[in-house]
Order: sequence, then C-alpha cells, then structure tokens
Amino acid sequence: MTDSSDDPGFDLGEPPRPPLAAPDAPAYRVLARAYRPQTFAELIGQEAMVRTLANAIKRERLPHAFLMTGVRGVGKTSTARLIAKALNCVGPDGQGGPTIDPCGVCEPCKAIAEGRHIDVIEMDAASHTGVDDVREIIEAVRYAAVSARFKIYIIDEVHMLSRNAFNALLKTLEEPPEHVKFLFATTEVNKVPITVLSRCQRFDLRRIPVELLVDNFRMICGKEGVVAEDDALRLIATAAEGSARDGQSILDQAIAHAGVGEDGRPFVQADQVREMLGLSDRGATRRLFDQILDGDAPAVLATLGEQEALGVEPLATVNALLDLIHAATTAKAGRGAGLDRMPEAERGAIAGWAEQLSFAVLHRLWQLLLKGHAEVAAAARPHAACEMALLRLIHASAMPDPAELARLIRDGAGGGQASPTMPAPAPSGTLSEAAQPVPSAPPPPAPPAAPEPESEAATPALPTDFAAMIEALKARHARLSAELHDYVSLVHYAPPELAFRILQPLDADFPRQVAAALREVTGEVWDVRSTDAHGQPSLREQEQAAKEARLAQISAAPIVAAALEAFPGARLVDPEDEQYRSEG
Repeated sequence: MTDSSDDPGFDLGEPPRPPLAAPDAPAYRVLARAYRPQTFAELIGQEAMVRTLANAIKRERLPHAFLMTGVRGVGKTSTARLIAKALNCVGPDGQGGPTIDPCGVCEPCKAIAEGRHIDVIEMDAASHTGVDDVREIIEAVRYAAVSARFKIYIIDEVHMLSRNAFNALLKTLEEPPEHVKFLFATTEVNKVPITVLSRCQRFDLRRIPVELLVDNFRMICGKEGVVAEDDALRLIATAAEGSARDGQSILDQAIAHAGVGEDGRPFVQADQVREMLGLSDRGATRRLFDQILDGDAPAVLATLGEQEALGVEPLATVNALLDLIHAATTAKAGRGAGLDRMPEAERGAIAGWAEQLSFAVLHRLWQLLLKGHAEVAAAARPHAACEMALLRLIHASAMPDPAELARLIRDGAGGGQASPTMPAPAPSGTLSEAAQPVPSAPPPPAPPAAPEPESEAATPALPTDFAAMIEALKARHARLSAELHDYVSLVHYAPPELAFRILQPLDADFPRQVAAALREVTGEVWDVRSTDAHGQPSLREQEQAAKEARLAQISAAPIVAAALEAFPGARLVDPEDEQYRSEG
C-alpha cells in the first residue's frame, strides 16, 4: 500500500489557513471588560456614592453589609469589587490601611482585580439560590481571613435567593464577625425582603447621563485608535439608556461595523450607527413631523414607506417623533432651555415648533402618539398600526383646540361654515356629518355690578345679595370670603341679618368673625348666626352644577359629539377651569 500523498492524482486541497494571531498573543477582550473601572475615579456618574464611601472609610464608620442597586450596567458589581480593594489594600509598602484610593499594585489589589483572592468570594445568586448555598457561607464566616484584612462575600443578583435562603442568612447578616463584610448587588431591589434591606447600607446607583457616556466613549476610542463622529457617539449613548456596559457593547459592535478612514483607522459614522441600530434618520423624522403638522397624508405615508424600505422599525419612528414632541415641549416650557445641547441641524426646527405650537397642541400630540406607540408595540402588523397612528395625528391637526371649539359654540359660530380659526370639516366620512347648525350655549352670567363711587363721607351701600356680600369681603378678608363661598349654605339673607349652615368644619367663632368683617366693610352692625336648618347649596356647588350643565349642553351638540366619538377617551373640559389651565 502506497502513501496517497505521493500519488500525483491525489488532491491535497488548499493549504491550511494561517492562525488569526500568534499563539502567544493575548485573546481579545470586549470593551466592557477591558475598560471596567479599576478605581473609584474611573467610576462615572456615581459621585454621591463615592463621596459617602470616602467619608465612611476616613471616619472608620464602615457598615458590615452594603447593598448596591440600579439598572443594568451602571457599575454595581464593579463597585463591589472596588470596595473590596479599598478595604483590603495595604499600599505599595505593605503598611497601608483602608482607603478610597486603592493603590492597584499591592498583592491584595492585584489578586482582587484578577478574581483570584482567596478571601474575596463572589457568588452568583442566580445559580446558587438555596439554603445549602447560604449554609456554606454561614459555616465559613466563623474562620478568619487567610491573608486579607477582611473576608468579603460579593453576592450578585441577590434578589434571586429563595425565601428560605434569605431567612437562613438573616442572623449572620445582622451580627457577622468583625472580619466579615457582605456586598450585595441587585437590579430588582423590590424583591429583596425588607428584613434584609434593614440590615444593609443601601446605595442606589443612578443611570449615567448621556454627556458622561459620550466622554467615556470618546476616551475609549482614543485609546483603541478609532475615529468616531460626535453624533455617532451621542446616538450610542442615547441607545444605552444610562448603562455604561450596554453603551460599550454597542460601541464595540459599531467599531466592527465601521469602515476604514483615509488614515487607515476605523471610522465610526453616525449614519452607520443609525443603520446598525435601526434608528430613524433625524432629518427624515423632522420632515415627517412637519408633514403631520401640515396635514399632508400622502407625504406622510410616502415618508413612512421610505423609512420602512431603509429597515427602520415602525416603533423606532414613533419613538423619534415622541422625542421631537418632548424636546419642543421642554424647550417651550424652559424658554429655549436645552437647545444648546441639541445637534445644530435640529436646534432651529425645535425652536420653531416650540414658538409655533401651543402647550395644548403639544400635549394632545403627545397623548395621541403615546397611544399609537402602545398600539404599534402590540400590533401583529406594526407598519400598518404606525400608518393608522400617524393618520390619526393628521386628523387631529385639522381639528380646533377643545377650548377654541367650546368658544366657537358659545359664540354661535358652530353652524357648519368654516371660519378662519376653525378649518372646514373633512370631505369624507369623519366629521362631514357633524357640520350642522349647533345651538349656542347660554352666555355665562354677568358678574355683579360694581357699586357706583360715592363720596368718602357717604356710608357704603349694603350688598344686595349673598354673592355680592362675599365679593365685598374679598379685598380685605380673602379667607373669610373663600370659606363663605365654598363651605356655607345660605339659609336667610336680609341685610343686616345673615343666617347660614356650615357645611365643613370651620373656626368655632366663625359667625363672630364674619359679623366683625361685615361691620368693617359696610359700617353696619350685622346679626350673623349659624343654624342647622337646610338652605341653598353653597356658591361653589351652584357654580359646579352650572358648569356641568353647560358642558352637557355643549357635549350634546352634533359637532362635539362627533369629535368625542372620533377620539375615544377624550373629554370636554371648561377652558376656564384652573385644572385645565395647569395641565395645558
């Protein structure tokens, strides 16, 4: 038998591929691991917690149990390891004590950083949930640390422990030996029993602001030899939602996705990041929002189709529109605050919308689009749901503001003819049937006439009715006037006699206070008494009943009924209502 490799007719195939890297080259570490904070100075966005820990170490007021909580990727486990280093650091000379700035060169610091220190035990509660796992800890805490100052137990995702495991740990957690420290980390602190929380010093790690994440990513790109546009880094930071680990993972992916620049280095561009994340183009989103405000349905559908063809998810489009509405509303509320932090191309558009649109319109667009967001997220056909949600926005933009609609009806302008402030109804189906004469609501009652000026020597005239009396007290006795208006039922009024029933607990000498105030205002001695007899509703109750009757009459008008039917969940409010003004 001959060796087949000597046979000239035997095909050995292609030569073997060379190895990707030299055998002794270190394996690549993802950015989230390579740039894990090694000192408290590198822990971004958690200054309050670092200051508290620094003071506790300086004053030797160290708790025996720490609980770090927060969303994913904000540094809970990293903080636990840093605390372990801070408590066990001995300094370069081996003589140091606990410090907020561990040296990183002594043997305990290096061993903890490499995860090999015998006295720093990390346990994943997700895979060690039972009483047996906790029993091992309880038995081990009795023994002193082998080489470190403190024996430290880091339990990650502590909320995953079973109820019995928590109960087994309580006694040891309450009175551990002096050489033991517990460091817990969790993303769901609400699942940790209150009996455990009360035995720990809790630190709530905050979401990291976008600007700090951008600075962190810029630093990483500089060390990795990567060129990145600021807009690209901002997109990544926004997508990270306050999580450093999420952002660094996205940045890692963006670097792999990026092309090569003229200098041969990877070049991360905003358009590539947007395509990678399936985000809507900001320019296209601004154009889409303008088309919605203009009521241009064909253009909106065309733009939405273009975004779908580019691979943009419908939910991402809705989120981008919500971001624009939120930015315009906050800019309007803050009179331009925050515009300097926006991209240059977006700043002018946001400022224009903030000046052009009222709060009522912005809030209405937000509510309608938020409802559309839920529909798109739950729909079997997200693109169709997105189209319907945006068409509903267009329909709303062609309708008058509810306050304007009520004013038009009150003024008798609701007879189906278009006016400069009220667009003509849509020609097909939605509101065309509602273009019918609308009965005008009765005008509001005129306020009481002010008394004619008299000479200084003349005695002021007595108020003609109870409402006028309350109005006369308002200038000098606002509190009494408000209480008479809201909490008093009139039984008898014949100046200078007044009898009423008190509906809510007031001062014991309330009638005497009213009599003194009336004498001061009118110059007459009044007979004021409180009685248990039933009288008229309070003035506030009368006004509320009149308002409800007015709203019911307006709601019965065909055009308003059609509008309420077109927008499920909508309600008619009084434009003079203080609650409506605060919401609008």
